[in-house]
Amino acid sequence: MDYSYALGMAPVIELINRRPERVLAIFVHPDYRAESDANIFDVCKERRLPVEVNQKLFNIAAGKENIYVIGVFAKIWAPLSPSCSHAVFVNPGDAGNLGTNLRTCLGYDFLDAAIVRPGADAFSPKAVRASMGAAFHMNLSSFSSFDDYNSAFPDHVKFFFSPHGQGDIENIAIPENDKFSLVFGNEATGLPDGLVRDGRGVRIHHSGAIDSLNLSVAVGVAANAFYNLRARRGE
Repeated sequence: MDYSYALGMAPVIELINRRPERVLAIFVHPDYRAESDANIFDVCKERRLPVEVNQKLFNIAAGKENIYVIGVFAKIWAPLSPSCSHAVFVNPGDAGNLGTNLRTCLGYDFLDAAIVRPGADAFSPKAVRASMGAAFHMNLSSFSSFDDYNSAFPDHVKFFFSPHGQGDIENIAIPENDKFSLVFGNEATGLPDGLVRDGRGVRIHHSGAIDSLNLSVAVGVAANAFYNLRARRGE
């Protein structure tokens, strides 16, 4: 679909604040009670957004969750910046994990993310909810293959995160500019065989008690490490 849903007050407020032009409608559950710092009816009135009380939609879209506000929006795929660093998710399998990873990336100033298909939809309700609205702060773009992404950004240095990478994250040298990409694979299968080319395979050290890190943990460790590397580069 070319539209999706933001489930819950926090993601809906982020949607309204960051992408009001993409809002199609706001639906409110009959049991909704205004919070002390925000009343969805007042917010919609101020922004001149359509709002409707409709319990039936919640029975369909919210499932068993305690959701009282739903925002319907047109999906917001956008070109990635050619001069900024990117996070690249190759064939992500779980929308919730993808949303969590986008939130982590935003927290470490990665504002552009590529999703290589097939994979989870970054604007699915589950992903948007897990991101707590972070997806509305970022440029997100999808590509039919990693080669398509690589062709679009040939000047970006690619850092491929894999347990079999030859480079240690502690010793990475990043470009003087922000033209680099952190590339992560699927939660279960990692990066496809043969993908680590034209770039650098990077591993994150851990004890031998496990064979690999959870993807979301690896994204957090990597994004934090490169955030600090960028900070030190400017010293």
